Amino acid sequence: VQLVESGGGLVQPGGSLRLSCAVSGFTFSSYVMSWYRQDPGKERERVATIASTGDSTAYVDSVKGRFTISRDNAKNTVYLQMNSLKPEDTAVYYCNAVRGGIYYWGQGTQVTVSS
Repeated sequence: VQLVESGGGLVQPGGSLRLSCAVSGFTFSSYVMSWYRQDPGKERERVATIASTGDSTAYVDSVKGRFTISRDNAKNTVYLQMNSLKPEDTAVYYCNAVRGGIYYWGQGTQVTVSS
């Protein structure tokens, strides 16, 4: 099983980034996918979630209207489009897959929002 995040980096406030998470080793289309983030000294926070079919999404209040989660089940990939980034969005972002009691995590990608 592999979940490989990419697309992180340094961006100025107000900028945009698109994170990708490519998965292999399990039936991607059967799993609910989420993006989490964690800043040092803080608890890991769920940012966005998308249903296995892609027809339902949910967001933490702090990113609503700025972030969009999507998935391509043909490419086994989930995305997080992040717009209007703020310094408080700085964190390591993790991809997560869940089905029943089974959880998989990626290794994380750093997002830094700073001028």
